[in-house]
Amino acid sequence: MKIKKAIIPAAGRGTRFLPLTKSQPKEMLPIVDKPCIQYLVEEAVASGIEEIIIITARGKRSIEDYFDQSFELQYHLRKKGEKNLLKKIEKIEKMAKFYYVRQDYPKGDGHAILCAKELVKEEPFAVLFGDDIYDSSVPALSQLINKYEELKTPVIALEKIPKTETHKYGIVKTNKISDKTHNIKGLIEKPSPSRAPSNLAITGKYIITPELLQTLSKTKTGQGSELRLINGMQNYIKGHSIHGLIIDGQRFDTGDKLGYLKAVIHFSLKHKNLQKEVKKFLQSLDLN
Repeated sequence: MKIKKAIIPAAGRGTRFLPLTKSQPKEMLPIVDKPCIQYLVEEAVASGIEEIIIITARGKRSIEDYFDQSFELQYHLRKKGEKNLLKKIEKIEKMAKFYYVRQDYPKGDGHAILCAKELVKEEPFAVLFGDDIYDSSVPALSQLINKYEELKTPVIALEKIPKTETHKYGIVKTNKISDKTHNIKGLIEKPSPSRAPSNLAITGKYIITPELLQTLSKTKTGQGSELRLINGMQNYIKGHSIHGLIIDGQRFDTGDKLGYLKAVIHFSLKHKNLQKEVKKFLQSLDLN
């Protein structure tokens, strides 16, 4: 079965960006002239996704408004003869079919995914967390989908990280199949470097099968009364296979202040109208 649906959990509080995120969804922070979440939507659409389910919460209404039609803005741009801007706005509104499900209280990323259970039905689907944006020649999600179509198992995105940073990520224990593909044998949430079974980190992109979703729905809540996806996968691998794929491309963690700034600089240097002046400005900085 072809993967045509993607879930984007966007119900978190964004505490790493407070006080800004007190009233502004973290997912709507701009990278040049597009919000972070649009990069994920574009990645999904470029990978063949037709339906996007965004899990929201109180204070996240601006996400819905962004992808909705704006008749007043369209009228204004049309009246002013701003054809290029009008085309950009209309493209955003027509990228995919959007659904929104509200998570009433932050109960973990696993619970957020289960909020969309009735919409994904008995189909495999993708999950894209808002903090991980890739710049790659082949979309990161497309790489995962290709691996799923080859193996017919759940697939998670992996990245090699410095061993000193394992405490920031979910880390996997694996049997290596090839340079990029791994059979997952264990998953540990944010282990210290001394406890980490590898330096392969989970990077917030997944292909979930109906069987894994069913296991997740039967998984008990863990620390803080939260249901985490990693807990469901820990149960699933006791009797089934999950594979990991090291993604080709450059990843940015936009949920981290430094990672977000790196993403802004990186994509500014790729913007045809900005790259020259941004490069000139960076070269002018006195870093001593």
